Parts: sequence; structure tokens; C-alpha cells
Amino acid sequence: MDMKITFPGGKKVNADYQGFEIATDQLPAGGGEGSAPEPFALFLASIGTCSGIYVLGFCQQRGIDITGMEITQSMDYDPVKRLITRISLAIALPEGFPDKYKSAVVNAAKLCSVKRHLENPPEFVVTAA
Repeated sequence: MDMKITFPGGKKVNADYQGFEIATDQLPAGGGEGSAPEPFALFLASIGTCSGIYVLGFCQQRGIDITGMEITQSMDYDPVKRLITRISLAIALPEGFPDKYKSAVVNAAKLCSVKRHLENPPEFVVTAA
């Protein structure tokens, strides 16, 4: 499984993966054009969208209408460490969501593979040739 990272100009850095080009840029304050999300924004979005795909699958398997459902992701930031210290996901359930599935849908969101990789981080190896 490989991903090719390219540098198309300015502060843009793109990833080519499985036939998709994933574009990133920096905000103008960081010297970029703001033409695409910053890499860290994509990282954060991957957590919420990954949890979302598990929640969606859970509901679809049970025929639960998801109209009005959304997940709000909140991040706590430590300005001294300059790191996110907590990520919270709040699932707003649609009207009529079965009470018996409330804890199960939370458990489904926790199955997110991005979250699981953060809990058990891979080894990082960087080389140059």
C-alpha cells in the first residue's frame, strides 16, 4: 500500500492514493493560498468522518432513518504543548431513533480505524535517498 506525495507549487502538498488526488495547502497566514484544507485539518476530519461511516453503516444495517443525524467533533487544545489534548464526538440522533440502540451507536463510532490507529500508533520510519 503506497501513497505518492507531490509538491505542485507554493505551499501545496498533494497525495495521490488509489486514483484520488488529495490536495492540501496552507492558509494565507501560513504563506499558502488557502486553496485546499491544511494537512492537519484533513487529519482531524478523518477522525469524524471515519466515526461517521461506522455510525452510518450501523443505522443502514438496521434500517434506521438518519435524516437530521449529525456528529459534532470538538477539540480541546493545549496552547503550551501546541497539541490537541481531547477530541469529543457528539452524535445528534434523529427524531425517533430507537432508545435501545443509543449505546450501540456510540460503540459503533468507537470502532473507527483512525481512532484505533491513534490508540495503537504505527512505527514511523523516514528515509532519504
